[in-house]
Amino acid sequence: MTEFSIRLAGASDVDAIRQCAVEAYSKYIQRIGKPPAPMVADFNTLVNAGCVAVAVCDDVVAGFVVYYELSGAMHLENVAVYPAFGGKGVGKMLIRYVENAATTLGLGAVELYTNEAMTENLSLYPSLGYEEYDRRCEDGFNRVYFRIRLLKE
Repeated sequence: MTEFSIRLAGASDVDAIRQCAVEAYSKYIQRIGKPPAPMVADFNTLVNAGCVAVAVCDDVVAGFVVYYELSGAMHLENVAVYPAFGGKGVGKMLIRYVENAATTLGLGAVELYTNEAMTENLSLYPSLGYEEYDRRCEDGFNRVYFRIRLLKE
């Protein structure tokens, strides 16, 4: 069985993160009509800010997640897995990592959005306990917002 670990990303991971975003999100360009936002993210800045974690297997980046506190919740900005590592639970592991980070900080929820054209995500997030709470067009993207509550209020 393949073993993965998660750690904060460093400067040496930026190229692998950028390439992972390209490989994971390229399939959505035709659906959306332009590159999805994660394909043009400033990963250098995000990594330097400590907002990116990577899943690694034998020192090879398998996927990454971008997350940070926003308005009293943990915002999961982006999660991507290299297609070669798809179906191995890496994405779910990265999402749970963000949920644990939120709990450690005492935050009561993780919030995220996905593009409505990424139909796979519209069923994935509810299967992980996330509830849809909004839909809106922002920056030219039709986004669907999800949230999972982590702590009793």
